[in-house]
Amino acid sequence: MPDTPIYEAAEQGVPKGGVIVVQEAFGVNDHIKDIAQRFAAEGYRAIAPHFFHRSGDPVISYDDFDTAKQHIGQLTEEGIAEDLDVAYRHLHSDGFEDERIAIVGFCMGGTVAFIEAAGHTLGAAVTFYGGGIAEGRFGAPALKVLAPELQTPWLGLYGDQDQGIPVEQVEQLREAVAGAPVDTEIVRYPDAGHGFHCDARSAYHEASARDAWSRTLVWLDDHLA
Repeated sequence: MPDTPIYEAAEQGVPKGGVIVVQEAFGVNDHIKDIAQRFAAEGYRAIAPHFFHRSGDPVISYDDFDTAKQHIGQLTEEGIAEDLDVAYRHLHSDGFEDERIAIVGFCMGGTVAFIEAAGHTLGAAVTFYGGGIAEGRFGAPALKVLAPELQTPWLGLYGDQDQGIPVEQVEQLREAVAGAPVDTEIVRYPDAGHGFHCDARSAYHEASARDAWSRTLVWLDDHLA
């Protein structure tokens, strides 16, 4: 299997650190590339691994959930770990040590970011509306089970109107991460649903998205060495 393709956005100015941007369920599309570019504009070396490269590396329309599910279904915990290892090596070769690396994920990528934060000591992690709180994903345990094992400071951003992630589960996760040995925070947005940060989706909620992005940048500034 060839190495994971990586989209890279070079930082502007003196680099603050590296950010691994973990895609939604729709591939490394223009939105994910835009997120990487936005991090680069803030001074971070931002990279987005292509997690669907084993199944054709598609960019999937936001209204084509059936195709997205097919590709998600082919992801494995082992394959995700391999792809992230490629991302780490990429950033390490550019001089970024783990304490200067953050992982930020959206949708399915938010779940990946949490799992990684429980298994790897990084500078910071941020989850945008990542599911799997009460049930495992990709062969990993449920997030609320993994929560006490968090090794990386973690910020979770969730919308109360998310039809796939009930508020009750978010609050279960809040209680679970409170026992972790690192900084954790969960922020809920009352008027936001799933995908609220993506301005290419009908779910986009500008006020919540702006606040979540601001909190993400502060979290990285506070925790990356």
